[in-house]
Amino acid sequence: MSSMTDIVFLLLVFFMLTANVPSVLDLVLPKATGKTTSTQRVSVTITKALDYFVNREPIRKEQLEAALKKALAGQEKPTILLQAEESVALKEAVTVMDIARRNQYKIILAVKSQ
Repeated sequence: MSSMTDIVFLLLVFFMLTANVPSVLDLVLPKATGKTTSTQRVSVTITKALDYFVNREPIRKEQLEAALKKALAGQEKPTILLQAEESVALKEAVTVMDIARRNQYKIILAVKSQ
């Protein structure tokens, strides 16, 4: 009888631990150290007001891919430096990452230095 009680207790603990798993994680992005040595790059900046800039020039989101193709044309290793404010939704950054993937551009995510 005691072994049956142990099994029931273990099952109860297992279900309690797995049932309370949060569906969303609150993440704080880490700080990083180090430098990038790539010299041929184009910066894409996304502000918290969802304004887009390519090399500090304002641009509409719909024109972003065309502007990147133009800016990175002819480069041997085209690289995008993505600078997004902390409060920008992840889906906005993923939009730029999708453009980079489709066009086989390397992408670097800018972070705060320590």
